[in-house]
Amino acid sequence: MSQKERTALSEEELQELVAASDSGARSPTGAVGLFIAAVALIWSIFQVLLASPVAPYLLPGDLINNSRQIHLAFAVFLAAMAYPLFKSSPRDRIPYYDWALGIAGAFLALYGYFFYEKIVQNGGLADATDAYFALAGLILLFIASYRVLGPVMVLLAVVFLFYVFFGSSEAVPDQIRWAGASLRKAMSHMWITSEGVFGIALGVSTKFVFLFVLFGALLDKAGAGNYFIKMAFGALGHLRGGPAKAAVVGSAATGLISGSSIANVVTTGTFTIPLMKRVGFSAEKAGSVEVASSVNGQIMPPVMGAAAFLMVEYVGISYVEVITHAFLPAIISYIALVYIVHLEAVKNNMPTIGNKVVNLFNTVLGMFGFFAGFALLCYATQYPVGWIVSLFPAGSGLILSILLGVIYIGLVYLAAQIPDLEPDDPNAEVVELPDVAKIYKSGLYYLLPIIVLVYFLMIERKSPGLSAFWATFLLFGILLTQKSLKAMFRGEANPISRLRDGLMDLVEGMIDGARNMIGIGLATATAGIIVGTVSLTGIGQVMADFVEYLSGGNLILMLIFVAILSLILGMGLPTTANYIVVSSLMVAVVVELGAQSGLVVPLIAVHLFVFYFGIMADVTPPVGLASFAAAAVSGGDAIRTGFTAFFYSLRTVALPFVFIFNTDLLLIDVTVTQGIIVFITATIGILVFTAATMNWFLTRNRIWETVALLAIAFALFRPGFFMNQIQPPFDFIEPAAFSEALGSAEPGSQLRTVISGPDFDTLAVKELTVPLTVPDVEGADARLDALGFMIVPEGEVQRLDEPMFGTELGDALASFDFYGDDPVQIASVQATADQLPKELIFIPALLLLALIALLQSRRATPVREGETA
Repeated sequence: MSQKERTALSEEELQELVAASDSGARSPTGAVGLFIAAVALIWSIFQVLLASPVAPYLLPGDLINNSRQIHLAFAVFLAAMAYPLFKSSPRDRIPYYDWALGIAGAFLALYGYFFYEKIVQNGGLADATDAYFALAGLILLFIASYRVLGPVMVLLAVVFLFYVFFGSSEAVPDQIRWAGASLRKAMSHMWITSEGVFGIALGVSTKFVFLFVLFGALLDKAGAGNYFIKMAFGALGHLRGGPAKAAVVGSAATGLISGSSIANVVTTGTFTIPLMKRVGFSAEKAGSVEVASSVNGQIMPPVMGAAAFLMVEYVGISYVEVITHAFLPAIISYIALVYIVHLEAVKNNMPTIGNKVVNLFNTVLGMFGFFAGFALLCYATQYPVGWIVSLFPAGSGLILSILLGVIYIGLVYLAAQIPDLEPDDPNAEVVELPDVAKIYKSGLYYLLPIIVLVYFLMIERKSPGLSAFWATFLLFGILLTQKSLKAMFRGEANPISRLRDGLMDLVEGMIDGARNMIGIGLATATAGIIVGTVSLTGIGQVMADFVEYLSGGNLILMLIFVAILSLILGMGLPTTANYIVVSSLMVAVVVELGAQSGLVVPLIAVHLFVFYFGIMADVTPPVGLASFAAAAVSGGDAIRTGFTAFFYSLRTVALPFVFIFNTDLLLIDVTVTQGIIVFITATIGILVFTAATMNWFLTRNRIWETVALLAIAFALFRPGFFMNQIQPPFDFIEPAAFSEALGSAEPGSQLRTVISGPDFDTLAVKELTVPLTVPDVEGADARLDALGFMIVPEGEVQRLDEPMFGTELGDALASFDFYGDDPVQIASVQATADQLPKELIFIPALLLLALIALLQSRRATPVREGETA
C-alpha cells in the first residue's frame, strides 16, 4: 500500500470531518449534551409546527410574525454550543464564554420580538438604545458566523458594513461615495426592519429550507441513503467502470436527501471510492468522480438546496417553475458524468466486478424505465386523487390518508420478506454486487414521501413549505412504525417494543436536521447585511457600472467575470451565501448589459448561472471542501483531486453559458414537442462535448476530430447562431413606422424595440433592447396605451415621455433620464422575421458526427473475445 493510500481517514475521522463542516465538531456528553439535543429538537418541532396548516391555531400570532427572529436565535445559540470558537477550545465541554455568547446572541436575535411594541411606536425606527443593542447583535452574529462559516463571510459583511458608515468619507473615491448613514439609521435598516439581517434570505431559510433539510435528514435516518446506493450498485456495478457509474447515480439520488456536498461525498464515497480504486481508478480520479457527482446533487430537482427557494423570492416565480427550468441542465449534466466515467473505463481497459452477464442496452433501458416510470407514477397520482375528491368532497382527506397508510403497510410487508440491507464492506476480498431483483422490495416505501412531496409541489401547486411539511409528516410515521411493522410481519416476539427504536430514530433525525441548519441559518442572516447595504446605499448600481467598465460592455466577458467572482467568493462562503451575494450584486447588471447588447436574458437564467458557479466553488482548488473530503476518503492528493474534479465538471461550467444564450435548455416558452427535441439534441450535444474534452469518442481523437466535435456540440446547443448567419432573425422597421407596425402585428407576437437615451446616473447615451408582446386589443393607439408608451413625434425622431411609474415599461426604462437635453427615443424596431426552423442545423451537425463515428470505428481497437464493453 502506498504512502498516499495510508493517509486515508478512518470512518470515525470522516464523520468528524462532516460534523465539523455541517453540524458542529463539539458533542458534549451528560446533562449538557442532552440539553443541546433538546434545544435542537425544540427548534425542529417549532419549524414543523410553523409550516403546518394548523400553525395559526397552535402558535401565538406574535411567534409566527417573529419566526425569523426565533429561527436566528436558535441558530446563534446552537452555533455557540456545537462549534468551538478557537482551535484550542474544548470539544467535550462548553466553556463559560460560549454559554455567555450563545445566550446573549439568542437574546439579541429576539430583541425585535421582546420590544416589538416599542419599535412600532417609534415607527419602526431604532432609538439610541435600540441602535446599540442592534450593533451588539451584529457583533455576536459575526462571531457565530465565524465559528460556522469561517472568516471570509464575516470579512465580506464587515467590509460592506464599513461602507455603510464610512462611505461618505473623503477618503472614499468619488465614484463610490454616498451620503452616509447614522448609527440609528444603519441599525434600523440592518437589525430592526426586514431589509437586512431579517430580510428575504432569512425568511426563506425559516419558511422553506428548514423543512427540506429536515426531510432529507429523516429520509436518511430511515435508511433511504443506503437503499439508493445499493440499488445503484446493483444496476450498474457490473459494467466496466461500474463502481464509478454507480457513484454518479447514487450521488444523484442521495443529493435528494443531503444538500451538503461534503456529507454527500463521505456518505457515498466511503463505499464507492475504494471500489473505484479496485477496478483501476487512481485515488485522485476516484475521489474526483465522487466530488463531481456529489456536488451536482445540489442542482438536481425536486430538492435543490436553499438557493432554489431564494430564487422563488428573487425572481418572483413559483418553485415549480424554478425546478422546471433547472431540470434539463441537471439531467444532461449527470448523463455526461456517467459518460465521462465510461470513457475513462474504456480508455484504461478497466475490469468489471462480479460475474454477472453484461447487457448494456438492457441496463440503460432498465434505468431509463425506472426513472420514467417513477416520474409517470408521480404525475398519474393526480387522477385517482381527483376521483376520490370528486366522489367524497367532505371526507376525501381522511380517505386518502387511509389509502396511503394501506399502501405503506403493503410496501413494508414486501420489505419484510427479505433481510434489512446492511452497508457492504468495499475492502472485502470478494465483492458481491446486490441483486436488484431481490433487494428492490426492501425500500420501495422510501419513495412514498418523495411522491407526496412531488405531488404537492407539482400537481397541487402548494407552497414548498407546506409540501415539505406533508412529506415530512409521512416520514414521522415511517420512522416510528417501520421497525415494528417489519418485526410483526417477520413473526418476531413483541414487535411493539420496536416502537421505542423508531421513536429514537425520529428524535435523532430531528436533532440532525436542526444541527444541519445552523450553517444555513447563519449564512442567510449574515448575507442579509450585504443585501441590506445594497438597498440602503445603492452600491449595486456603482458595482454594475464598474463591472460594465471592466468588461467593456461585452456580455461574454461580463459572464466570465461573474463566474470568476462566484468561484472566488465561493472559496470562503457556503453555496447559499455565495448565491445571495453574487446575485444581489451582479444579476441585474447581466440582464441590463444583455439588453444593451440586444439579447433578452431571462432573470431565471442569470440566477441559475450564478447558482451553478456557486456550487463549483466546492470543487475548485485551493479551498474546494468537497475535494478535500474526497481526498480524505481516497488517500489521494487533495489539490490534484480538486483539479481533476474541475476537469470532470467542465460540462457544469459550460452549460450556464449555453443556457444564457439558448433559453430552450431551460424549457422557457417551448412546447412539449419542442421540449422533447431539445432534450434529445441537448443530450447528444453534452455527450459530444464530453467526448471532445476527454479526447476520446470511439477511440482516441485526432486534433481535427476534437475541433469538429466541439463545433458539433456548439451547433446542437445553439442552432440559432448558425441559422441567424443564414437568415436574419429580425426585420428592421424605421422608428417612424413603429405605431403602424404595432397596429398591424398579430396579438401575442413580439416586437423588439431598441430605446436610446441618456443614463439617469451618468448621462451617457446608451441603448436598451425592450421586448414587447403585442396586446390583444384593436388599433395602434389602444395598443400603445396598453403597453404604456407615450410617443411625441419630433420630425423623424420618436421621442418618449416617461412611462407611468409601476408599469412594466416604466420599470424597464427606469434607468433613463427623461428630463435631460438628449431625448429618450425609439432608435429602431425589430419584428420577428420568417426564418427557417433553426432545428435544420441539426442535420449537417449529426451527419458530421456520423462521419467521425465511421472514421473512428475503422481504427478503433476491437474488444477481445471474452471482454465486456
